[in-house]
Amino acid sequence: MFIIDGYNLLHAILKAEEAPGAIGDVELCRIVGRYLNLIGRSGEMIFDGTGPPDKSGFDGISNLEVLFGGLSADADTVIEDKISASTSPKRLTIVSSDRRLRKAAHTRRCSSLKSEAFWDNVQKQLKRRRPAREPAAKRHGLSESETNQWLDVFGFEQ
Repeated sequence: MFIIDGYNLLHAILKAEEAPGAIGDVELCRIVGRYLNLIGRSGEMIFDGTGPPDKSGFDGISNLEVLFGGLSADADTVIEDKISASTSPKRLTIVSSDRRLRKAAHTRRCSSLKSEAFWDNVQKQLKRRRPAREPAAKRHGLSESETNQWLDVFGFEQ
């Protein structure tokens, strides 16, 4: 499972793409959700603060749970707590460029990725060309009229 420092990732993206405001938190979560769905993994994106009053934009994002630290804790503290509480830390991948979180991940033997590297992986995976879907007729066969038409074309009696 991926545990992602939301604003750290967002900051890395904005810095790399040099386009302020090009992507927001909801759009980021949707993109990461698509990525996680493609690779068959799940994750949690944790943001500082309480988030927007209307959190409905975060609903329905597959494979990604979106959490906010709230007023009493920042995202880093929430992530550290999740690392500490994990019963299988080797299955966690922490996404953050924050040294504090990377050290906490290393201490518990979690995998970790810097935000920039994670975003590169996301972009590469989403840009990969997907194989074309097979036409339904391939699995279901030809209809009776199509079969008769081909029999006529090739001169077979029906």
